[in-house]
Amino acid sequence: MASVHESLYFNPMMTNGVVHANVFGIKDWVTPYKIAVLVLLNEMGRTGEGAVSLMERRRLNQLLLPLLQGPDITLSKLYKLIEESCPQLANSVQIRIKLMAEGELKDMEQFFDDLSDSFSGTEPEVHKTSVVGLFLRHMILAYSKLSFSQVFKLYTALQQYFQNGEKKTMEDADMELASREECERKMEKEELDVSIREEEVSCSGPLSQKQAEFFLSQQASLLKNDETKALTPASLQKELNNLLKFNPDFAEAHYLSYLNNLRVQDVFSSTHSLLHYFDRLILTGAESKSNGEEGYGRSLRYAALNLAALHCRFGHYQQAELALQEAIRIAQESNDHVCLQHCLSWLYVLGQKRSDSYVLLEHSVKKAVHFGLPYLASLGIQSLVQQRAFAGKTANKLMDALKDSDLLHWKHSLSELIDISIAQKTAIWRLYGRSTMALQQAQMLLSMNSLESVNAGVQQNNTESFAVALCHLAELHAEQGCFAAASEVLKHLKERFPPNSQHAQLWMLCDQKIQFDRAMNDGKYHLADSLVTGITALNSIEGVYRKAIVLQAQNQMSEAHKLLQKLLIHCQRTRNTEMVISVLLSVAELYWRSSSPTIALPVLLQALALSKEYRLQHLASETVLNLAFAQLILGIPEQALSLLHMAIEPILADGAVLDKGRAMFLVAKCQVASAASCEPLKKAEALEAAIENLNEAKNYFAKVDCKEQIRDVVYFQARLYHTLGKTQERNRCAMLFRQLHQDLPFHGVPLINLL
Repeated sequence: MASVHESLYFNPMMTNGVVHANVFGIKDWVTPYKIAVLVLLNEMGRTGEGAVSLMERRRLNQLLLPLLQGPDITLSKLYKLIEESCPQLANSVQIRIKLMAEGELKDMEQFFDDLSDSFSGTEPEVHKTSVVGLFLRHMILAYSKLSFSQVFKLYTALQQYFQNGEKKTMEDADMELASREECERKMEKEELDVSIREEEVSCSGPLSQKQAEFFLSQQASLLKNDETKALTPASLQKELNNLLKFNPDFAEAHYLSYLNNLRVQDVFSSTHSLLHYFDRLILTGAESKSNGEEGYGRSLRYAALNLAALHCRFGHYQQAELALQEAIRIAQESNDHVCLQHCLSWLYVLGQKRSDSYVLLEHSVKKAVHFGLPYLASLGIQSLVQQRAFAGKTANKLMDALKDSDLLHWKHSLSELIDISIAQKTAIWRLYGRSTMALQQAQMLLSMNSLESVNAGVQQNNTESFAVALCHLAELHAEQGCFAAASEVLKHLKERFPPNSQHAQLWMLCDQKIQFDRAMNDGKYHLADSLVTGITALNSIEGVYRKAIVLQAQNQMSEAHKLLQKLLIHCQRTRNTEMVISVLLSVAELYWRSSSPTIALPVLLQALALSKEYRLQHLASETVLNLAFAQLILGIPEQALSLLHMAIEPILADGAVLDKGRAMFLVAKCQVASAASCEPLKKAEALEAAIENLNEAKNYFAKVDCKEQIRDVVYFQARLYHTLGKTQERNRCAMLFRQLHQDLPFHGVPLINLL
């Protein structure tokens, strides 16, 4: 981040014991907390090498940088941090601060006079140019510039700081006398209260330049890589408002406020903060100082570009297009090719629904490579692959293109784009119905992210690509009937991405869809109907589709047909091919449920043509199942059986457990219908084979707890056992059917009566 504007430090002010140095160029001031850190440094210098072990000294050195750069903390917490690193030194620091605070003003004066001795001698304790040396010199210079009244106020603040620390220490000692269970409860509550008070103490006054820069860079990094470890949106906004209260022209604080407001989808506040950021950037001259008059125009065009991106994120496409046109105009006047490339990328985002958008995207990738912009070039390739996947291109060509983009990622160490590329491969394999390959790619991404750490011990696994991979993993497990594993994945997602985080909507939709499918399988249509509202709030198209499925299951055919027709028109207009095929399959099911299988055939053939054209294997297999069932209803089971033999392999290899059960159930029905005109011996063999297939189908349905389908299977088995003269097996299946039939609600005509 750029340096904080110097006007923050020009005017002397006094707030809650924080004394500012009234000196131009001095960008730090003395506080009671910093005096305590100076005491720690002084004691570390006075302590001999033999008195402190090598491991303790190493821990102290690791502790110093956060203490020097971070905001002020309470004395009790400082004692605790030092004690964790070196208990002996913590005791010395506590005694030294106590003597200074309970003594006289001259003790503090003498302490600062003695600090200069650290730089004296042929082998000084501290080098002047080191991090610790610079901190000591800043503190000595800031203290020497204080007036007598400011020195007295500083000493009074030090006494108050010490008394607050002693009071907290006494409270901790009293808590240790209580029982262990009560003590643990009290400590949890006390730690919560203390953290709030510490936040108020540390941020009640203005931060120094280094503290402000460290705070902003740390929070920005956490928002990007691990949002759960950043401050909550309300707490972070409170800190930023406090910073801006002392310096309204603090441009970087406005930008972090913009990022914070994006987390909670606050369009007004985020727009307000973004405009203020670029206003302050121009007014303070931060750009024009380094770039002359060119810096002024640069800020203007990038302000318009960022505003276009913001409007696009919130779905305000008309406003985004206007802002983008302004950015293009200014960039062309300044001949800024880099800005124009960014504008070209956003032009594709705004116009990606157009049929000729791929031409714009290809041009963008070529230009990005020409101007040496690997990040933009890689994003362009990723978008191109995504567009080609929706257009039905073969998987091998898409994977070759992604391989080329991966070379760019590894060459330029673009780790974030590596994650996006793997998440994209996971989504493409799922789109094409290859669940095994999708599972492999998702697990690869999780393994890679768990090994890569970023600053401050933060794991870079809280990005959008990580959330997408985990959602795919949860859905894949749910499809295979592993609901316990899917619940564990969703639980992990909820911990990684709390409801107020920006990627929480991904797992919310995934969770709602899994719950909906389970409710439908279990025959609890009222529960599924209550989940539709939540799905619609997150994805309106998905919500309307699932509402139609519920109406269809409740035998409300006319209402379901109206919804599906409206949804079909909308999806055809927006070129959502995957949803178009799903809607066509539901419409066909409505027709044969209404005893009109001949009308369903053209609809199913249209769905099959689309799924073959766009290489959607999962939907193609489901369409073949529906076609076979329609042929079975029309009285041509031999053709239905031959059609099933073509589609059964991909279903058993990559299909969901429910689809596997449906396929085996349908095979058994076709076998029985085909054997009706056979000789008694061949008919008995066919019925035995059908019973084995029904057992397999029942096992599949049991995995996903689909009781309605199990009821149909055991009824069919009972009829077959009766035909074969197996009374005991027939009675067992009949009893199971009766139990399930009494437990389950009865909606419409079951499939078994249609045969």
